[in-house]
Amino acid sequence: MNASVVGIRLASGVVAPLVRKLFRQEGAGAGLVDRPHRISSYLAWREKRELDAADLRRLADRLVKEALGAPGERPLPPGEEAGVSAALAATLHALGDLALCDVEAVRLGPQAFARKLRAVGPHPGLSRDAELFHSRLVDLACLHILNFFTQRSTFVAATLVEQSRLHAETIAKVDELLTRVPRQDGRDTAFETRYLDYLARRHSTLTIFGLDLAPGSGRWPLDAAYVSLEVSTTPGAGAAAGTGKHPAPFSLPADRLLDEHHRVLLRGEAGSGKTTLIQWLAVSAARDHGGGLVPYVLPLRTLTRHGERLPAPRDFLSGTPLAGEAPEGWEGRVLRDGRALLLVDGIDEIPEAERDRARDWLADLITAYPGNRWLVTSRPSAVRQDWLAEVDFSEVTLAPMSHANVRAFIERWHAAADHVPAEYREQLLDSVAKKPDLAGLSTNPLLCGLICALHRERRGFLPSGRKELYAAALSMLLDRRDRERGVRLPYLAEEPQLQLLQRLAYWLIRNGRTEMDRSRAEALIADALPAVPAVGALGDARAVFAHFLERTGLLRAPTVDTVQFVHRTFQDFLGARAALDEGSLGELTAHAEDDQWEDVIRMAVAQGRPRERTEIIRGLLARDSQRSVLLAVACLGYAAELDPVLRAEVERQAGRLIPPTSVGMARELGRIGPLVLELLPPPERAPAGPAALHTVLAAGGVLSELAIPFLAGYTGHRSYEVRAELARLWPRFETRRYAAEVISLLPADQNVTVVSDAELAALAEFSPRRDLNVVGEVTGEALAAYLGAVRAQYLAVRGNGLLTDLGFLKGQDALLAIEISHCTGIRDLEGLMGLPVRSAVLDLRDDRLPIGPVLAGWTSLRGLVLRGTHANWSLDGFAPRVELDSVNIYSVTPDAAGPVGLSRHRGLRSVSLGGCWAPRHPAEWQELALLTQLTELAVPDLSLDLVPDGLRMPSVEQLHVPRSTGLSPEITRRLPTVFPCLRAVSGDFDESAVGALPPHIRVTRS
Repeated sequence: MNASVVGIRLASGVVAPLVRKLFRQEGAGAGLVDRPHRISSYLAWREKRELDAADLRRLADRLVKEALGAPGERPLPPGEEAGVSAALAATLHALGDLALCDVEAVRLGPQAFARKLRAVGPHPGLSRDAELFHSRLVDLACLHILNFFTQRSTFVAATLVEQSRLHAETIAKVDELLTRVPRQDGRDTAFETRYLDYLARRHSTLTIFGLDLAPGSGRWPLDAAYVSLEVSTTPGAGAAAGTGKHPAPFSLPADRLLDEHHRVLLRGEAGSGKTTLIQWLAVSAARDHGGGLVPYVLPLRTLTRHGERLPAPRDFLSGTPLAGEAPEGWEGRVLRDGRALLLVDGIDEIPEAERDRARDWLADLITAYPGNRWLVTSRPSAVRQDWLAEVDFSEVTLAPMSHANVRAFIERWHAAADHVPAEYREQLLDSVAKKPDLAGLSTNPLLCGLICALHRERRGFLPSGRKELYAAALSMLLDRRDRERGVRLPYLAEEPQLQLLQRLAYWLIRNGRTEMDRSRAEALIADALPAVPAVGALGDARAVFAHFLERTGLLRAPTVDTVQFVHRTFQDFLGARAALDEGSLGELTAHAEDDQWEDVIRMAVAQGRPRERTEIIRGLLARDSQRSVLLAVACLGYAAELDPVLRAEVERQAGRLIPPTSVGMARELGRIGPLVLELLPPPERAPAGPAALHTVLAAGGVLSELAIPFLAGYTGHRSYEVRAELARLWPRFETRRYAAEVISLLPADQNVTVVSDAELAALAEFSPRRDLNVVGEVTGEALAAYLGAVRAQYLAVRGNGLLTDLGFLKGQDALLAIEISHCTGIRDLEGLMGLPVRSAVLDLRDDRLPIGPVLAGWTSLRGLVLRGTHANWSLDGFAPRVELDSVNIYSVTPDAAGPVGLSRHRGLRSVSLGGCWAPRHPAEWQELALLTQLTELAVPDLSLDLVPDGLRMPSVEQLHVPRSTGLSPEITRRLPTVFPCLRAVSGDFDESAVGALPPHIRVTRS
């Protein structure tokens, strides 16, 4: 039985008489008074003692019995009734310890009143199910207690004006209890389990182009296929609305993205792995039932296929077999609880005219349901920079595959493929390492899979360019594949099939779609069949469509009644071919400003004859917009033959756009290829300001070894951001050469992140640094070798699943700062013992790890960030003479000790307490108030409910309420009294809460 489904359905007529017994009867002559009464004065076990401890226990027994007898699933395991009754009696007895009057209690409302009662009462010490059942009983009792207060004559005098409103509100909440508590029958949890299992199965495999698996397997397991890519942001993206300020740049593994940033707009080229990342995140969340996140995969191309309105939460499962089966309102409850992971795929795959509507849809959902996690994907140029800045999205770009990624992908592809000689794998790895053009193509997962397939198909011979690569892939699929496998079907030449497929592709492009109805596809084929009689050997349009879908591998059916190309790249290539056949060159250039046509235009130039290329490029120049000129420059790399005068004119006009003036323009230039290196300003003419960073971004996007000497010239640039971008580009190039020619020239204090053993070894060889950042799968042996040669002062190890211990830290007597986070395999902390660190960040989610002895041995510690499940450690566990400047502790363990003992560190200036380390009792707030130098404080909104009357913390200037579920106006109005010097507040607030703050306090929504 899952504790999340515990609910209590008792009518008011059952509960009210029992709760009334808690209080003394109002005697005759009880006159009206002009002030409210303390709750303790009402209690039946005070003064007149109408109720003793045994009576109170019997009353609790009765409440438990009535609740267990209510209809529905039994909410409590057998044998725990007595424990719940005892705990309930103890909690109700704590009513006498509440320093509240009746009016204050009613104003709090039933939920906050119940929280205060549980806080002053003893910990129930029950199992998870029993504790939740106890909590529901307390909630129910508090509803009726407040109702009881509103009906007393002594209350009427003090609250005559508010009497009718409060009475009606309280009774309404009692009557709404049946609909507000989780369902008794457990349907929410049962359906959620079924949905997560479906999602894990549905997205646990993927199609890798050209890969034939063993009979019956069909698709490649995601666990075997997935290669973790990097995402990064750069200055100039993601400004907070109205502030003009941009977040610090960062780079981290893509699958860790939402751990650090809860709203993300992810940009990536076609085939770069955006949809695969969404699959990975969905499957990871679905499998992690304990994590509490419920993923919704929302492919916009499917949701808007017929121009429909974007879905409300109740329609999130439309298009899946489970549509209509969820308990009523389940999606809304998940969103309200902040447990949703919303994966919105393909902003670029809906028409440009519909994208503003999609943005409004996103903003409305975020306003209605704050606190959830969002990932929205798009091609780079589909939406402008900061498109979602007003709703606080971080903007990141999916980086091309590094050399290590490419090697891992090729090795996994060959391991999964049947009957591929081992020498083919080694030959391909060698070719990718030595041929820059091939290496540039293989940094895209789609193209890397295509290269693997063609390399096997052609026994080592590979096309040299993108156009040739696509043409060869189509030939393999449409002509040679079935013939060479001995499939008995009527022989069809390649060209007739292309004629029909390109019509489907061009219809999709012209209509701004990537998906069409099956009936539409069959109708298009039927219209074309008379002109392509050779395909008629297969039968009518339905039979031809079935052949394309089942035999070619170029089409797939995401649902039973829809069809799309297996990848957008093939749609664009074939659509360009159709445009050339129809002579629609003017139509191509007329769409130069539409991002959905960019690759179509490039592929048309690649496939066109010289006259057609000339007409397309001249048409682009004639439009004379920044975007059309950039597209003309990009087309030069696809034009095998072009009038040199026209080529020179393109380069001349491009000179007006260089150096690039924005991140988006820089990325567009980088996509052009090595040609752009000749146009960008060389280091001796390096521009000032942001243009220098944009120039490096453009050169780094070239993905050719030819860019390395250019980038090396910028290592001496005075801008830290320029040098940081040079360091982030390392994984895109050959490891040792880039380390020797670029990394070694960066200043010694420049932050450099390594992501592989090879990079770590190269760093030690060419540019040893005492500050080391390590992200991803770097081995302990490589770390030990580096630290044995370099006396590091700072070390951060993040997102490493390989490490099982920290033995490489032994003997590091110069280490002053350390971070170990998201390293899920660590089982031994001995390497941390006795280090001389002054600051530490430890994010360790295994409660079996003995953190206490480690912290007790750090005698120089000044700052600590501790996250995880450390129930067996308290703030008394520091070394005796340690005095902290800052502390940030978050734990999800109910038995966490909390902030008891924090006041010993009187020099604390910054404190952040979350989860079960947040203040849970007024006494813990009293301890925080002893920190007279504290200027920054972060606590959850529920803790602010518990601030006792009269408490003041005058030193606090900044308050953060992380992932608030909605700070009430009542609490907000108290903040200036509790924190009289408060200058800034951040968190998720509604408008009414913000309005309750004085105007001199700056509010930042997060």
